[in-house]
Amino acid sequence: MEEKMKKFVPQVHSKLRKSFITVPEEIYRASGIKIYEKRIKSLLFTTDLAIIRNTNADSIMAVYPYTPQNTIAQSIISTASVPCFIGVGGGTTQGARSKYIAFDAELEGAYGVVVNSPIPNKDIKAISEFVDIPVIATVTGFKDDVVGKIEAGAEILNVSGGPKTPELVSEIRKLIGDEFPIIATGGKKPESILKTIEAGANAISYTAPSSAEVFEEMMDRYRN
Repeated sequence: MEEKMKKFVPQVHSKLRKSFITVPEEIYRASGIKIYEKRIKSLLFTTDLAIIRNTNADSIMAVYPYTPQNTIAQSIISTASVPCFIGVGGGTTQGARSKYIAFDAELEGAYGVVVNSPIPNKDIKAISEFVDIPVIATVTGFKDDVVGKIEAGAEILNVSGGPKTPELVSEIRKLIGDEFPIIATGGKKPESILKTIEAGANAISYTAPSSAEVFEEMMDRYRN
């Protein structure tokens, strides 16, 4: 039955742009999350501008382990051809600084801002009241105050629990119900992605390979 319902999808390719970073097809089994009437199922986790420009992912999640800077957000948003979700701190960077970085990200055209798990709930509240785009709160463990983050104004959860992500998503679903939007890391293997979706994730963030890794594969092909 499933085979009969599949439709032929015509494809058009560029003569030059052939090294696309494609997300696993299993991600398309997720329900997706509608943000501004755009349905998003895949988020590519990267800040590499070349990869951002050459991917079929629905959106970009740009979170990085440095102090957030407006110039980085501006570069990513202007380069991408899809919605971007921008990291605004939550660990070292908190308080008013995160709030104003979030506001600047909104003005640049971000679809949402991502805060790291250590951020105090009062900061989530301050950001959510200050910007008109969704605040995405990261959850990394079973002890995180999920309900507190939601009550403070987080409109989407970003679950990143490593190998335990499916179990963490499942526990969060028991706590908050079936309708609250959840993004989750799915790993690189099809079975782990499907397991995360079955646990209750609406969208999957997929870590992109680095440009160096892509280049290495290309060089191997050239040598052969």
